[in-house]
Amino acid sequence: MKMAENKTLITNRQALHDYYIEKRFEAGLQLRGDEVKSLRAGNANLKGSFAKIEGTEIFLHGMHISPYDFTREAADPVRARKLLLHSSEIKQLVQCVSREGYTIVPVKVYFKRGYAKVEIALAKGKKLYDKRKSIKEKEAQRDMARVFRGHSK
Repeated sequence: MKMAENKTLITNRQALHDYYIEKRFEAGLQLRGDEVKSLRAGNANLKGSFAKIEGTEIFLHGMHISPYDFTREAADPVRARKLLLHSSEIKQLVQCVSREGYTIVPVKVYFKRGYAKVEIALAKGKKLYDKRKSIKEKEAQRDMARVFRGHSK
């Protein structure tokens, strides 16, 4: 049985709306067995989650993984989960987050060669007028695409 490579399970579209994405990193996700099964079933949510640096480690807070139906143990669905990164990447993130206005947000969760991975991004928050501007640009692109599709028939 061959598994699909890099199948995206969950995306954090709200983060793409609220932040300017500067740089992306791929991190492993330390999970329990029942959490992996629940994640494979797509029972997770990234809304409102963020990564926090604690000492020399990075933890993902606020990611909700629903409890697996066929287990006896009840785990906290929003517990902090350790992210697995190289020490050089952690140092780079620490350096960037210490600057004003930067944060680390998870963008998507997927499986790669059987391992759960999280794509985290170094991001800077958008102001309200920036959000309005990006919405206006998306609508203009959508309208132009609609016009071009109409002429191609």
